[in-house]
Amino acid sequence: MKISVLGSGCPTCMRLHETVKNVVKNEAIDAEVEYSDDVARIVELGLMHSPVLLVDGKPVDVKSTSEKDVKEAILGGAR
Repeated sequence: MKISVLGSGCPTCMRLHETVKNVVKNEAIDAEVEYSDDVARIVELGLMHSPVLLVDGKPVDVKSTSEKDVKEAILGGAR
């Protein structure tokens, strides 16, 4: 699984990235995690907000940067 956080480098974007890394580690999810500040990629996806959470290249909804919400988004996006 490949998980990407796309953002502008703002504190919320960085917090989501850190939370994703923690969830992947704590839940022993076999995933590569990356962060990108390529705002053009966000626009290419047709999204006008950041941060964006991608699971295997597909945007998934995440309610907040809490570990609970991020875990639900990752596991729900991986189905």
